[in-house]
Amino acid sequence: MPYTCYTFLYDFCFMSLLLFVAHLLRCNIKFFQNHYVPTSILAGVIGLAIGPQFTNIIPWSQQANSYPYLMTCVLFACIFLGRNSIISLKDIIRKTGDTFFINTGSEILCFGVALFIGGIFINLLFPNVFPEISLMLPAGFAGGHGYAAAIGGALNKLLDRTDAVYIGQTFATIGLLVGLFGGVACINYAANMGYTNFVKKASLLPLEYRTGLISKENRKEFGEITINSVSMDPLTFHIMLVLLATGIGFFIDKVLKIYFPSLEMPLMCLTMLAGILLQLLLNYLNYSQYIDKRIIDRTAGTLTDYLVSFGVATIKISVVAEFWQLIAILSVIGVIIPLIIVFVIGKKLFQTYWFERSIFIFGYLTGIVAVGITLLRSADPDMKSGTLEDFGLAYTLQSVIEVFLVAFIPLITVYFGCIETGLMLSIIGILFYIICYYMYKNKTEEV
Repeated sequence: MPYTCYTFLYDFCFMSLLLFVAHLLRCNIKFFQNHYVPTSILAGVIGLAIGPQFTNIIPWSQQANSYPYLMTCVLFACIFLGRNSIISLKDIIRKTGDTFFINTGSEILCFGVALFIGGIFINLLFPNVFPEISLMLPAGFAGGHGYAAAIGGALNKLLDRTDAVYIGQTFATIGLLVGLFGGVACINYAANMGYTNFVKKASLLPLEYRTGLISKENRKEFGEITINSVSMDPLTFHIMLVLLATGIGFFIDKVLKIYFPSLEMPLMCLTMLAGILLQLLLNYLNYSQYIDKRIIDRTAGTLTDYLVSFGVATIKISVVAEFWQLIAILSVIGVIIPLIIVFVIGKKLFQTYWFERSIFIFGYLTGIVAVGITLLRSADPDMKSGTLEDFGLAYTLQSVIEVFLVAFIPLITVYFGCIETGLMLSIIGILFYIICYYMYKNKTEEV
């Protein structure tokens, strides 16, 4: 069947149906509630089960597997939209203390160790497998389905392959489940050991976090109405800006391919650059006051839900079956690294509330930031530790470093090799820890 605009619409309508069904399951089944299984994951699993690879009840189009990467490009356009002020490196370090160094160092270290150990392991035991597959572990675990699509797409181009994205989406799905199930187990263990400061059990998280339904008295505003609906709906205005930035990124990509055909720039980086340029223009025109960052973030959240759902639903089972042994072994490495970061590095380096701050890192290094927030809410229901506020500020700079990882690490890995790149990144990650240790040597005790 030829791919048309109707086919595109059918894909998203079917996925919307699955998200609705998955939401009802999440609201009513205790197992899903107690383990905070995301609705998007449930929808994706159902979509995989009733898709063409199994029962073929829902005939996903042949282009459905390309949606995650395209939505990742749109997501990157959102990153800097709505940021009205630029905070200096000095201010970030001063205001966030150890958070910036530990969070950033941990993410870089995950990439480095995965590449280094994975590269050695593959060369010794799986000589017929392309060693760059080890890059898809941190791309999926630490980056989620979005980064998995982005880095996997880059590897596919560089290595002339078609399976890197599927492997990345598999790692991302495993990582989300590890983050949720493993994170809850870590919180319960820490509570028993007396490491937690605010809770005794992970199950004490408010009911709304388990069911996904917020009671009337606890509801918050979606955002402010900054544009009069007589002119344009406020939501339309914000979506317009996101898609405009995305379109500018696509245009830049086309121009670069005309004048610099040998230059390979990841599309999502160009859309992020376009978002920065658009935001600077809006700041110059004094128009940025009409952008509500909360609405931009909600738009990004919507994209993420569909991205994850399609990412899981279009995982190619034949690819997973081909590499299942290596995927399983690398996943074990992907679990061990965050556990060490939580119970060794975090415990040693964080000045205050080391477990609460560390379990947040565990969440986003195995899944996404949303998983980190869920785990943090379990360990710190009233958000007294200041973890989320510090992360938000530190992420202003950390996000730039993440973009570098996504944009250039695939190229560097292919050019220099997994082991060499992994060693370099591991050293950089450790240097962040060393700087943190000497800057905040006088560790204060938790209240």
